[in-house]
Amino acid sequence: PMGYTGSIDVLRRFLQSLKPRRQALAKATIRFETPPGEQAQADWAYCDRFLDPNGETIPIYAFVIVLGFSRMLYLEFTTSMELPILLECHKHAFEYFEGSPATILYDNMKQIKLAPGQFNPLYLDFAQYYGLVPKTHRVRRPRTKGKIERMVDYVKDNFLTGRTFIDLVDLNSQGRIWLEQTANVRVHATTGHRPVDLWQLEKAKLGAYQTLPPYQITSRELRKVSAESFVHWAGSRYSVPPEHVGQTVLVEVRQGQQRIVIRSNNLIIAEHIQAAKPGLCIAEKAHLEALWKLSLGNPPAPAHRWQVTFNETVLAPALSSYEEVI
Repeated sequence: PMGYTGSIDVLRRFLQSLKPRRQALAKATIRFETPPGEQAQADWAYCDRFLDPNGETIPIYAFVIVLGFSRMLYLEFTTSMELPILLECHKHAFEYFEGSPATILYDNMKQIKLAPGQFNPLYLDFAQYYGLVPKTHRVRRPRTKGKIERMVDYVKDNFLTGRTFIDLVDLNSQGRIWLEQTANVRVHATTGHRPVDLWQLEKAKLGAYQTLPPYQITSRELRKVSAESFVHWAGSRYSVPPEHVGQTVLVEVRQGQQRIVIRSNNLIIAEHIQAAKPGLCIAEKAHLEALWKLSLGNPPAPAHRWQVTFNETVLAPALSSYEEVI
């Protein structure tokens, strides 16, 4: 008969000996170097909770981004992980680098990627404005983003350990000094050069960030149009044309502009002045008229006003007739 005829224990030991080899192969990673200006890697890491000047504990997060070719590093600390804060950090990084890279590689952070294959529309608008191509590393393969992972550890170990500061402004001021006096002037173990020296070669290949007006951060959220042809945003209601009832639309507000813009498939379908306070209903007359026509047909003609008329003349009898009755 054909097949294995030996001991099952021998077979188990043989298969067990293959496991370390398979594990080693699974961890195999090719070092990927990029040309100047081609790529940056970014991450947003939780650091710890610290006491603020009022004695309250607040979370501190570190936004870290490194240029792939030069290893030039930018660091900024925040107390929030909201997307508008993240975009502001990007703008500050581009100012520091004197340009923007062609692509940025991220972890699958929820601020950037809502679902597999679906980026946050606000982030995409920001990326398109600066000509960026966003990429995320392979799921369960964080080694494909090794440059930034090492930089996050470097920030925590070399800068934050034992650090004291008064507030966030002080911490970021110290961080900037550390970048200029330590992180970006050390000889990098992989490149053999100081990041600041290679950056002189790389920045000529970065996108011309300074030639564009600063991007105005927009708050954007998806909302479903109600049966009454309204969308709810920040506690108030805003009308849209009734043909969009049941659809999911994009509601946006740009910083410094008190206007609500509502889009469907990238087309503006309604604009309103932002409600002064929650609980208000902001409606455009044309939207309400269209809803009326769509739901009830043309409105009925207004009813005639009541008119009291007398068709017969009532004559007053002569006084002599009363005398006859008496």
